[in-house]
Amino acid sequence: MEESNSKDAIALLTDDHKMVKAAFKEFEDLGDRAYVSKKKLADEICAALTRHASAEEEIFYPAVRKAVKEGGDLVDEATVEHASAKDLIAQIQQMSAEDDLFDAKVKVLSEQIEHHVKEEEEEMFPKARKASLDLAALGEQIAARA
Repeated sequence: MEESNSKDAIALLTDDHKMVKAAFKEFEDLGDRAYVSKKKLADEICAALTRHASAEEEIFYPAVRKAVKEGGDLVDEATVEHASAKDLIAQIQQMSAEDDLFDAKVKVLSEQIEHHVKEEEEEMFPKARKASLDLAALGEQIAARA
């Protein structure tokens, strides 16, 4: 197999996971009163998660559902986790960083995403790698959306 500049779908999604994890860590490290920085970073995290979830739901998950034996269950659970995260994202986007529950909601979103990423990387991605998925083609589709 020849190496190309493009990454496969799992590599792209994993890169997103790493980037968002680092952004959540950066958020935690901001001071209690760093309201402008917190709001800006939270909005960036929310936008990145929204783009990522759309790519998974529209491109990656349908392929997994088709190609992986227990893909339906994995995708169903991941889709429910996305819906929960989207609710929290919408709330965070409507808030000011000075609102009482802002930091708590970002923290809970971080924990939900950490759980979701762990399941994808330890369960879904390995099964997708073993299945007859064209991960390079899926990666090109995902990259084209960015």
